[in-house]
Amino acid sequence: MREVIVREAGQRPACRSPIVKPDLFRTELLTEESTNYAEASVEDYDERRTAQIAFWKSQNGKQGGDPAKLARALITLTDQDELSRRFLAGADANGIAEQSIALLQQQIAAHRELSISLAID
Repeated sequence: MREVIVREAGQRPACRSPIVKPDLFRTELLTEESTNYAEASVEDYDERRTAQIAFWKSQNGKQGGDPAKLARALITLTDQDELSRRFLAGADANGIAEQSIALLQQQIAAHRELSISLAID
């Protein structure tokens, strides 16, 4: 939303709110007591759903992120004069973003000439 406001209005909104893309942080989120999985499901997705739930359950207590460090990092960010639009919280989040950027760059390069040839002559 913030990006849309900046693009459309040509100015930064008064509210400073970065997009935070976190890794898994070791909290109580994945404990049996705090996590509920919907009973209803779509049959075509049952195999994928079962695998995803098994993954989430296997991650309980194994999350690599320290929530106290994340909290300190977010406070550090809010103390900065210029706040970036995104904060990738954790090594995995950075790795995933770097993979996405590399894939996008490959896609740009694969069709660059065709893409830039589309202007009205």
